[in-house]
Amino acid sequence: MPKTELLYEGKAKKIWKTEDENLLISEFKDSLTAFNGEKKSSEEGKGALNNQISTELFKYLDEKGIPTHYVDTIDENNMLHKAAEVIKIEVIVRNIATGSLSKNLGIQDKTVLPFTLVEFDYKNDALGDPKLNDQHCLILNLVNDVSELDYIRFMARRINTLLVDFYAGLDIKVVDFKIEFGRDKDGNIILIDELSPDNFRLWDAKTDEKLDKDRFRQGLGGLTEAYRQVLDRIKNR
Repeated sequence: MPKTELLYEGKAKKIWKTEDENLLISEFKDSLTAFNGEKKSSEEGKGALNNQISTELFKYLDEKGIPTHYVDTIDENNMLHKAAEVIKIEVIVRNIATGSLSKNLGIQDKTVLPFTLVEFDYKNDALGDPKLNDQHCLILNLVNDVSELDYIRFMARRINTLLVDFYAGLDIKVVDFKIEFGRDKDGNIILIDELSPDNFRLWDAKTDEKLDKDRFRQGLGGLTEAYRQVLDRIKNR
């Protein structure tokens, strides 16, 4: 299915219209950003790796009954998916304390949390993606009612359970991740965006080696090699 018009260009993807108003194409880019765009770079092949990893995880979640926007993978860098109205809430799921959680709350790095923590951030670059509580979400009209927030939390925890189990079979820890939801043409809330190491913290289960975008954030190098290792483990499972 050919691209017809560029709908939106973000930090990591270009979103294209198609001849079908209910279908879009995400083109995964090689660009890298961190700290709300303050740090920028690019690594050849990163976009293709993110697309392929996301493809495998969307297929897995689809098999487990999670409603997603995924339709098909066109080629290494392009994914066909359902059009959806984006819910402007970034859903953060945490299993192990690190990064901003450790910094902001003083929880020791690498502390396993007593339960899965689900947080909401406002998807708004101009404001720096601030934290949200339920009342903020309602005041901003991001959802129709509290029951939708409850559903999003339920789905986030279900997705976490499935992906923790999936990655455990690959000797990888799911530390935390960011996911997004949207509404399809029938108003159903579905999982959208991507499921890549750009949005996940993934550590080797034996060594705690970082296999995610922290390699860029922290100047560790070897980002595409780490992403390729994740993809190879998935394909060889």
